[in-house]
Amino acid sequence: MNWEHKDLLGVRELSREEILFLLESADSFKDISRRDIKKVPALRGKTVITLFYEASTRTRVSFEIAAKRLSADTVNISTGTSSVTKGETLKDTGRNLQSMRPDFIIIRHSMPGAPHMLSRILDSSIINAGDGAHEHPTQALLDLFTIKEKKGTLDGLKIAIVGDIAHSRVARSNIFALKKFDTEITCCAPPTMLPPNLGELGVNIEYSLDKAVIDKDVIMMLRIQKERGGTAYIPSVKEYSNLYCLREEHVSRAKHDVIIMHPGPINRGVEISDQVADGSYSVIIDQVENGVAVRMAVLFLLAGGES
Repeated sequence: MNWEHKDLLGVRELSREEILFLLESADSFKDISRRDIKKVPALRGKTVITLFYEASTRTRVSFEIAAKRLSADTVNISTGTSSVTKGETLKDTGRNLQSMRPDFIIIRHSMPGAPHMLSRILDSSIINAGDGAHEHPTQALLDLFTIKEKKGTLDGLKIAIVGDIAHSRVARSNIFALKKFDTEITCCAPPTMLPPNLGELGVNIEYSLDKAVIDKDVIMMLRIQKERGGTAYIPSVKEYSNLYCLREEHVSRAKHDVIIMHPGPINRGVEISDQVADGSYSVIIDQVENGVAVRMAVLFLLAGGES
């Protein structure tokens, strides 16, 4: 299968077949990360720029490691010490970077649609590393990779997504991606943290965590998006924790082989307890490891590689 996309801006525009193809490619790249010498020459001579306007640990480091394991040259730009502080617009920043002929620009931005704007004016491949509360495609892809790895399939699963869904780009991308498969998705949160018309995406809505987790194969927890005003939609963090923090008693209501996921960073005692975060059913660390493999696959396929 040939990869036809110049950019990766979201998962909504990807087909089921394209997602499975990318996950298959990621599976082969995961082996590379477990070798003594973790490097292949697939992107030798290519240049990757990471341009992050928001704080990040896992996503940024994961992309950098992925690029380096493919032998690409990497440049990290901190907007706090760049011309952005002097008033330079994103459009001008992008055009200036383009003049240096990078092959990839990986961008995280607080404004929804920022990667899409760059993709229209730049020749470089643009990868969306999170745009506002819109999408976070590589997080959804690594989540699907982890689910498939643990469950053997993406079809026939019952999945609960719990937390600040209204402000979560991770939730949105996962819903878009998982609905391309035969999954039953239940979104659970306080009414104020559920976006309007969410049911139109084909998901079930539940306000009780006790009920939402019953008979689920996968439980995906989300943190309160404080940087997007999430705390303004609840009476207090303590009350939220009392009602929506995932604890052992909730996990016992799910299937015996349930897996617990979280995109990170986790807030222990707020949306997830220590016992659950560190329990045998938690795959949170697996998600981080799989993120490198998935991002290697994304870079490889966008560069024209064939799996």
